[in-house]
Amino acid sequence: MFSRVECKNMNSVRKPPTQKTIVLLGIGHTNAHVLKQWADHPIAHCDLICISPFRVATYSGMLPGTLGEQFTEEEMQINLRAMADQAGATLIIAKSTSIDLDTNQIHFSDHVPVSFDVLSIGIGSMPAGWNEHESPLIVPTKPMQTFLRRLSERIDCVDDSKGTNKRVAIVGGGVASIEIALCLHEHLRKQDRLDRVQLDLFSRSPSVSDELNARSQETILRLLAARNIQTHFNSAVTEIGDDSLTTNEGKTLPFDAVVWATGAAPPTILHQTHLDTDDRGFVATSETLQSLSHQHIFSVGDAGTIVRNPAPKAGVTAVRQSPILWHNLRAFVAETPLKRFRSRKTFLKILNTGDGKGLLDYGWFSFHARWCWTLKTWIDRRFIRQFPSP
Repeated sequence: MFSRVECKNMNSVRKPPTQKTIVLLGIGHTNAHVLKQWADHPIAHCDLICISPFRVATYSGMLPGTLGEQFTEEEMQINLRAMADQAGATLIIAKSTSIDLDTNQIHFSDHVPVSFDVLSIGIGSMPAGWNEHESPLIVPTKPMQTFLRRLSERIDCVDDSKGTNKRVAIVGGGVASIEIALCLHEHLRKQDRLDRVQLDLFSRSPSVSDELNARSQETILRLLAARNIQTHFNSAVTEIGDDSLTTNEGKTLPFDAVVWATGAAPPTILHQTHLDTDDRGFVATSETLQSLSHQHIFSVGDAGTIVRNPAPKAGVTAVRQSPILWHNLRAFVAETPLKRFRSRKTFLKILNTGDGKGLLDYGWFSFHARWCWTLKTWIDRRFIRQFPSP
């Protein structure tokens, strides 16, 4: 027989905690931070699964500079396999097709479903309107992992197929399209192709980059004019054919390639989730980055919108959300208080203008100089050095 003391001790023994599964869907800036932190501070009684259609993540801040041949492609990439191995996490290289909220499973076309207890969606965005045109000319800027290859193949085809005077359109008037246009010009200059390829920029707005101050916009217009990049304002591209594009003004112009660099739109999978969304289709979240309809699901970076205080769809937002997400995942599992993310309307922007200079924009302040590019490069390299390269 057991003594009373023995019986008391047996009754006080707790059952071991249930093992939970945390899934990172997409390894962008924010989810990559979680994977990095997990290597040193794994969450107790949790398994980590990472899902990405690519073996590398691409740092968006260095993409224009890589196009302009200022960096190698490897310098802007993060080795996801190495990160997963360091963290003891499972990495699944597959493209997800849907999220089943009834069973808490992620589905794929070429992989068995993956179950989760907690999910962080960090799949970024796609350029708005990219899937409305079926044309061999169109080259969307995303996914970034394949953008340079796809653009190079299209430009090579353009340059070699019919001779001289080829035209490449860049569609979009925001910061991303400006950087792509200026750095593509630098790429063509270094490849000695400027006399054979004409660049045109199309914007549905009356000017460029309305998220920048007036002085920065004036600088951009001067740079575009100096490099003979033709601008078409108040011109929305409504149709793209096999060898031309048509604008809302009814103009049809011949083109050989169309780089699609418009503003952010939700990836297709977000339409399949049945999560609450904002009016554009991004996951609607609280300031804790949790889905408003399903609190065990987080959505970060471009993929989520903080409904009460929306943050810009920009890389800086995803980076700033990183420590908040890491804290909140741990807190959610431990059932302790979560932190709130505070959006900023004004933040430092530095555009790569392709000529070894940067355009710094902050509030009313604007400056275009080499030291701005040096500062941007220092910031970018400091970020990317946190992670293993391919």
